[in-house]
Order: sequence, then structure tokens, then C-alpha cells
Amino acid sequence: MGAKNIYSRKSLVNSAKSVEKWDVIVIGGGATGLGVALDSVTRGYKTLLLEQVDFAKGTSSRSTKLVHGGVRYLAQGNIDLVKEALYERGLLSKNAPHLVKNQSFIIPNYRWYEGMFYTVGLKVYDFLAGKLSLGKSLHINKKETMNRLETIRRDKLKGGVVYKDGQFDDSRLAVNVAQTCVEQGASVLNYFKVNNLVIDENQIKGVSAKDMETGEDHQFFGDAVINATGVFTDEILRMENPDARNMVKPSQGVHLVFDKSFLPGDDAIMIPKTEDGRVLFAVPWHDKVIVGTTDTQLDEHSLEPVALEEEIEFILKTFNNYLEKQVTRDDVRSIYAGLRPLAAPKGGSEKSKEISRSHKVLVSKTGLITITGGKWTTFRRMAQDTVDKAIALGKLPKKECKTVDLKIHGAKENPDLSNHLYIYGSDQPEIQNLIKEDQSLGEKLHPRLDFLKAEVVWAARHELARTIDDVLARRVRMLFMDSKAAIECAPEVAKILAKELEKDDVWVEKQIADFKEIASHYTI
Repeated sequence: MGAKNIYSRKSLVNSAKSVEKWDVIVIGGGATGLGVALDSVTRGYKTLLLEQVDFAKGTSSRSTKLVHGGVRYLAQGNIDLVKEALYERGLLSKNAPHLVKNQSFIIPNYRWYEGMFYTVGLKVYDFLAGKLSLGKSLHINKKETMNRLETIRRDKLKGGVVYKDGQFDDSRLAVNVAQTCVEQGASVLNYFKVNNLVIDENQIKGVSAKDMETGEDHQFFGDAVINATGVFTDEILRMENPDARNMVKPSQGVHLVFDKSFLPGDDAIMIPKTEDGRVLFAVPWHDKVIVGTTDTQLDEHSLEPVALEEEIEFILKTFNNYLEKQVTRDDVRSIYAGLRPLAAPKGGSEKSKEISRSHKVLVSKTGLITITGGKWTTFRRMAQDTVDKAIALGKLPKKECKTVDLKIHGAKENPDLSNHLYIYGSDQPEIQNLIKEDQSLGEKLHPRLDFLKAEVVWAARHELARTIDDVLARRVRMLFMDSKAAIECAPEVAKILAKELEKDDVWVEKQIADFKEIASHYTI
């Protein structure tokens, strides 16, 4: 039972309260914050991470599920960004092989010159990947394109170009990184909201935060305080300076999820030029297909962004341009929106697809360090740069980065993809053990999907899950795959959680109501 305690929220909170001073305090538990905490704790710094809701609750669970070098940045001539991302893609598939897989993409060609054009471009992509390449790109003829993409529109089809990139499960990676942090000795706390900064003589000394479960207020002191809050960056910066200029401009990306029948093979489709000049992907993911994304500039942000009607229509229309069998609104199983924290342009407006996607580490007058921009693929490198900055500022003693070869919790080579539990990697046998102890945990949560009751118990005991949303959106991905199914099994999940977390019926009722409210954004 020893392993159980390290993930218990109570013991994590108690140990956090007992520390007089931290080396590093990280605000934000998405990809970036978790990456920073992992980099920091593995270098040997005493590390605390505070997340206002759940790990990867925001943007980090709402990606296109690609670990990619960014074919689009190649077209923009941003070679350095592509090289960095391809290098990180290689490391991630080595350090979390249970979650990252090699995915082939086909660009269908409908004009005679496209085949040559994309083949040449992707040869450059292969070359930049060097020895971390996932496989060579090649041109295929019309017949092979139709064989591999059964549902593709045949009229005027000339052929296709195949290339390789990575595909992964974003919030599962976040959870595994959080577990790795805990194992390495960090305190990572979800449902802990930072509501103020502790500033003394114009120097940042720590943070004030509220435990959102108990309502208790706490103060934590630390040498380096790092703001890794994505689209919430400006709220933290305004705690330090109420007149701070906005650093972040949210850009919304929407994805629609369909049944696998609309893209039955193993290949993904990359549509290189949509009407608004972006790329659109259709990617097989957990026995479904994800289609996205859009790029809509917004003026405000929220924890549960809502897809706009025109975004839904844009994706349906663009996807249908490439399909023999047309998709309709009724075919949408789930819909999700994420907000990219793009660097706000100084002065004039820029098109969001042109705003820099590379990350930036900024230091305020008080010494608060802010990391913005970037993407999941480069989260490890962003963290390294951030901690290096804290060292350069003299806030931390110099120690070398350890994450290049660090295996993430659950890492397991060559997982058996035929069993959906493969995403647990080396933890998979433990879930089978739960079922051996209690047969009922082997039952499915919903007849349409493979997820089991045992996974809810595991999420509560070992994966820091506290709510139905934590479980159905980010531990098992049901809300993202079939929102109606998720709503239907919410009461069952609440019951299992209440038993695990020792909660009463009032809690159960509130949880079900809260989850239904959240899930309403995922249905058309």
C-alpha cells in the first residue's frame, strides 16, 4: 500500500504546508507548468506546483493530439522552430513510448503540381529530423491513395504524399508527468488557486493560494516563482502590476470528433490549404477520428471555451470537400475548443496564424519569471529554458538539466494497442489487479466505449483525479470521444468517486450537475 500514499491529496497538501521555503514555485499545471516542475525537481530543487483546477484542464487537453515538427512552420520558413520540435518529438517518443506513436499522414493531391511540391517540402522535413526521423516521406499514386484512404473523394484525385509524424494523448501525458514529479519529490497540487503574489521591497517572495476543496488560504515562499498559466498569464501579471500590458492574445482552435467509419484506415489526412490558409488534420485517435483545427482570435478567455457556429460549419465543410461519404452535424460525437496563448502583438493586429509560435521567457521588475507560447511537442525544452533563466538570474544554484533521457511515469516500449488499457503503460497490470480483487470493476462504464470502472478507481487513487470531469475528460477521454456517453455514465462515475474520496450524497448530486453543465459545451 506504500505507493498509494504518495498520490493522496491530503498527504501532498500536508507535506506542502510543512515546507518553510521552496526553491521553485510553479503557477499553472498544464503542459508548460508540469514540464517546469519536472525539470526543476529532477535537478534537485525543492519544487511546488499549484494548479487552480485540474492538470491540463485548459489548452493542454484540447490539442490536435499531434507531436509534430510543424509542417506549417516549414512553409513559413521557420527552420529553427521545426528543428527544435523534431528533436523534441524524438525525445518524447523515447521517454513516453506508451503514449506517443508513429503516425502516417497522407496529403491528397487534386492538382498535378501538388505531388511534386509537397514531396520536395517533406524531404526537407525528413532531412531536418535527421536520425530522429520517424520514416521517409514518399509520393503514392491514385490507386494506393484510394486503398489507404477508403473514404477519400475520388473525383480529380491525382495521388498523395505520405509523411510521418507523432500522435499522442495529451492529458494522459500531463497526468503521467504530474506522477513523475510526485515520485521525484515535488509537491504538485490541483484545485489550488493562486490569488495573489507575495511581494516585498519590490521583489517577489512567494504566492498566496486557496485550497479550492477546503477553502483554506495558504502562503508559500520561494526563491524562484514561475508563471506558466497559458491564457491566464495576464491575470498573474496584473497581480504584480495592475497596469501591465496584455502579453497574451487567445486564439481558439476547435475540433470535431467523428466515428472511425469516416476515416477507417490507419492513416491520417493532412489538408494543406483551407480557405483561410491554415492546415486541417483528420487524425485517427482512440478508435475515433479528430478533425481540426480553426484559428479564431478572441478577446477574452475562459476555462470552458465554446465552439462558435462558424467554426463548426467551417470544419464540416472543409472535411466534406475531401470525403465521398459526407459528414453531417448528427455525426459529430463530441466537439471541443482550446485556447492558444499566442504572444499579443505590440501595436497593430497580426493574423494569428502569423503570430510567433515559439516560446518566450520573460522576467518582470519583481523577478517573476513568465513562460509563454510554445506547444506540447516542445514542453520539455520550454521547461529547460525557463529553469536555466532562473539560474542565470541568480535565483537558483547552477545544476544541469536532467530531462533529456528521463523516462516519464508509465513508460513502456511497444505497447499492445489492441487493448485500450495500453495507455497506462507499466501501470496496466495494476489495473488488471484491481479487477481481480473486485470483479465488478471489470464492467464497462458505457456500452459504446471500452472504458472500465476500474479506471475510475485508479484515477482517484493514483492519478490525482478529484471530480467527474477530471475522470471523464482527462483520465479516460470519454468526454472528448462521445459526449453523450459521458453524460450518461456520470452518475455511475460519481458513485465510484464518492466511495474512493469519502464524499456524501450532496457532493454526488453537485458533481453530476456540474459535469452536465461542462459536458453541454461538448455537444452540438
